[in-house]
Amino acid sequence: MELPLRLRQAVDGALQGVAISELAAATKVLSHRYRNEVRDGRLHIADDKLALAYIATRMPATYAAIHKSLAALAERQPDFAPRTALDVGAGPGTVMWAASDIWPDLQSATLLEASPAIRAVGEKLAAASNLAHIDWRHTDITRDAERLAPSDLVTLAYVLDELSAEQRNKLVDRLWSLTSGALVIVEPGTTAGWKRILDARARLIAAGANILAPCTHALTCPIVEPDWCHFAARVARSRVHRLAKEAEVPWEDEKFIYLAASRTAAQPLRARILAPTEAATGRVRLKLCRQDGVAESRLVTRREGDAFKSARRSDWGDAFDF
Repeated sequence: MELPLRLRQAVDGALQGVAISELAAATKVLSHRYRNEVRDGRLHIADDKLALAYIATRMPATYAAIHKSLAALAERQPDFAPRTALDVGAGPGTVMWAASDIWPDLQSATLLEASPAIRAVGEKLAAASNLAHIDWRHTDITRDAERLAPSDLVTLAYVLDELSAEQRNKLVDRLWSLTSGALVIVEPGTTAGWKRILDARARLIAAGANILAPCTHALTCPIVEPDWCHFAARVARSRVHRLAKEAEVPWEDEKFIYLAASRTAAQPLRARILAPTEAATGRVRLKLCRQDGVAESRLVTRREGDAFKSARRSDWGDAFDF
């Protein structure tokens, strides 16, 4: 997956004239903070160099993960057509770009971001967007400092890992109260990220939310450590992206985990594929999370006809009707 053309051109423009050596140094700082989930009271993106490094090396990956997460919601609820969106911890506006690509009728977005550096970059990028109304706000999301109107779509992407457990619980409750349609949460695809999603899932189920994706049920998660639930999005690296990361391969896989909850129920989903499919002549092995709350490894053979054809076409993260 690549960034949409308008956004890609805007990112290229923002990076024009920036030395690769500066991007590479700032990228190392960002990578350390994100991989180690550093919580030292400071913003991850505290200055302009880190903001530019983020849009060069992290934004393509987070866009791909967020786009896949929102697309899963759209697939489960095809009649959902949000007009308003609220994105908390918006960064450079990544969710806004992905949401407007999936739902072209989206009219307005309220973007909350505490870092002046990444918000300034995001505002410049947003000038290339087709969205009619974009309201950027400087907000500390750990404080309920201002009144917010409910939105059709509420999102929280790559934010929970920066908060304490108490802050996470309060924020999830608050965002659900602001959700008139659907709430989508995206986290890094680590064991810790999965656990944070499980905590949010439990709170939302208790609040009466309908869990649409990726889960096929509202029962206890059947995955047991050391295994964990996560997905992957393949991201095409631009030349600047490769150089800033000092990488050779022209792509990378962004591992992520997400949760889509809605005020409206959807048709039951039979199963979802939880790992890369293993295909061989005449058979495909799938790791499935089933509607009845059971995780299983299922071998689908050519003798099963349509199920086999569907399995051959399916991939990690897809819904599967066996």
